[in-house]
Amino acid sequence: MKLWDKGVDVNKEIEKFTVGKDRELDLLLAEYDVLGSIAHGIMLESIKLLSKAELKQIIAELKNIYSQIKQGRFIIEEGVEDVHSQVELLLTNTLGDTGKKIHSGRSRNDQVLLDLKLFTRHQLLNMVARAEELFSVLQKQSEQHKNVLMPGYTHLQVAMPSSFGLWFGAYAESLTDDLQLALSAYKITNQNPLGSAAGYGSSFPLNRTMTTELLGFDNLNYNVVYAQMGRGKMEKTVAFALASMAATVGKLAADACMYMSQNFNFISLPDELTTGSSIMPHKKNPDVFELIRAKCNKIQNLPNEIGYLTANLTSGYFRDMQVLKESFLPVFVELESCFKIMTHAVKEMEVNKDILNDPKYDYLFSVEEVNNEVLNGVAFRDAYKKVGENIQKGHFKTEKEINHTHEGSIGNLCNKEIAEKMANIVASFNIQKVEKSIEKLLLY
Repeated sequence: MKLWDKGVDVNKEIEKFTVGKDRELDLLLAEYDVLGSIAHGIMLESIKLLSKAELKQIIAELKNIYSQIKQGRFIIEEGVEDVHSQVELLLTNTLGDTGKKIHSGRSRNDQVLLDLKLFTRHQLLNMVARAEELFSVLQKQSEQHKNVLMPGYTHLQVAMPSSFGLWFGAYAESLTDDLQLALSAYKITNQNPLGSAAGYGSSFPLNRTMTTELLGFDNLNYNVVYAQMGRGKMEKTVAFALASMAATVGKLAADACMYMSQNFNFISLPDELTTGSSIMPHKKNPDVFELIRAKCNKIQNLPNEIGYLTANLTSGYFRDMQVLKESFLPVFVELESCFKIMTHAVKEMEVNKDILNDPKYDYLFSVEEVNNEVLNGVAFRDAYKKVGENIQKGHFKTEKEINHTHEGSIGNLCNKEIAEKMANIVASFNIQKVEKSIEKLLLY
């Protein structure tokens, strides 16, 4: 079945090529296509394009389809082009001419725009939840190990004292910026395109504000041409947010790979979270972190991929957008798996509390010694030269003590303030509004 079928057979190779992976990927959009159809149907009844009796029949059948989807029983049949066609086919098979009325005032163009926005909105909120879980574990580890010192590095050279409290806490705060970016992407996503049809509106008196409210959107894409232009732009904006999250998780994985090596020996994982070698019986490999790093690096390329795909497209719809789904839709599952595994690994991570006993870290405290001289009245540059000369002559001695008190330093991590920052960002997503709107729509 094709919604555009005019009775002319299409070459089978052309049909296979143009359908692509839509039938497989559209299963991810199925529940959102049904939700959008329920809202659209309610709106059509309000402008007299459906009778109350017809709406009641359509909603009952759409809820039945929705139940099939949730139970994993929904399929896109052989010969059916996409999810939109399958839903309309089921409606028509059950309701006859009444089912054929659901497409009034819309196009597959604004249907897929809507489905993608509802899908992406849900997935972004899921990513927020996963980020919150990792954030909480990082903060807990930060507090637990706030007094355990470790070397800080610049240029991969021993630099200044750090702490595991700082290290874990740094990645926690990084997630707050990631979610701030995700919030911007969410605001762009959470606008209703339904009613823009093929990108030029409709002669029907559609009530787009009604569908905006029914589906829990914050706003709508008013200009119908821009609503269509938003295809690709939304995905690229969201991809930047996902790439930012992936960069944080990937960098943490890179640190963990290095810190688990025998040359560093800063952290360790339980044996059941490591893998071995087929030839070297002593090996305990950080494969889990290496795979997270690789997957996150791959995700960071997604904005570039979308950018290249959409770079030379003029306004209006193009079939190029179909290819975009192949990269965009699966990325959420990939990133979610990275978050889940990283959260578990960080929770089980053990730290080495005796790192600084190694004499190679003695110079780590050279700046502390310079600062002590300054506190005793010596000008900073003179103190710097004095300590430098002692290091060159092999006379440098230090007590390996630190006294950092300013905000965000070893002795004042500000984890509480960072937690408040995270809570405020998460609250701005207004998750309850979406949940209540969808719940109400399904009870209509």
